[in-house]
Amino acid sequence: MSKGKALMILHGKQALNDEVRAAVMLKRKQGWDLAVRLTWEAGDARRCVDEALDAGYTRLIAGGGDGTLRDITEAIVHKSSDASLVLLPLGTANDFARAAGVPLEPAQALDLLDIAPHAVDVGEVGGQVFLNMATGGFGSQVTANTSEDLKKVLGGAAYLFTGLSRFSELSAAYGELQGPGFQWKGDLLALGIGNGRQAGGGHVLCPEALADDGLLDISILPAPQEVVSTLKDLLAGGLGIDNMFIRARLPWVEIKVAQGLDINLDGEPLQVESLRFTVRAKALRLHLPSDSPLLGASAALNRPG
Repeated sequence: MSKGKALMILHGKQALNDEVRAAVMLKRKQGWDLAVRLTWEAGDARRCVDEALDAGYTRLIAGGGDGTLRDITEAIVHKSSDASLVLLPLGTANDFARAAGVPLEPAQALDLLDIAPHAVDVGEVGGQVFLNMATGGFGSQVTANTSEDLKKVLGGAAYLFTGLSRFSELSAAYGELQGPGFQWKGDLLALGIGNGRQAGGGHVLCPEALADDGLLDISILPAPQEVVSTLKDLLAGGLGIDNMFIRARLPWVEIKVAQGLDINLDGEPLQVESLRFTVRAKALRLHLPSDSPLLGASAALNRPG
């Protein structure tokens, strides 16, 4: 008996991945009518989503990294579709999947097809949708300048290594942030606007973020000179810097002035006119483990305003 239809949108680089092929074959043996489509260039993910929804698929699978996940999420949300999404993490960082507790092994990840989906939030800025996080400041520069070879060798530690080696280039950016009951302005080294918790290959910027609370977590690392000096000492000593962040949890936040502040959306440079970030509550149905750290916000919800 068929368990249902699902379509996997797989990043083209993974076309010859034997683990993925074996996982797909296993799900087919278990009764799933599982089709696969490959992406090749920009725009393919959205086209594949449109074609899948038009063909009546109600379950989609995002096979790739955080960028692939963002593209597919955006396409589903823009179609206002009730189709649900399974994550098959195949990227270098897999930041959202790791924070959400999604298995990194393909066969185990696809087992989430058999789990009921949860309604989760997405962020939006300038018409672009993101599931994980927008980042800005020095952290984004480090992410952009960390080589793929170094990431393969050192994993998440590659970003720390790059940060230390480029510390002489560290410079602050000026920003003014405003949201309900929240205002901050000044020089900053790093900024995270998260629906998920981590970015840049495991750097936890928003440690308390939840994907179903109707809010975005804001984390600011300020940059007065004494903080820069302390940060250098902390990085050199391998210590955490979590207590140096300014944090808020808001339904929206606007960056009014952003001089020298480069912002990435799940690792991709953001190019929009308006820097107003909002949350679209329960906009995506996502298959996550029932004990996912990103779920279960309502009991501890503390909405501003």
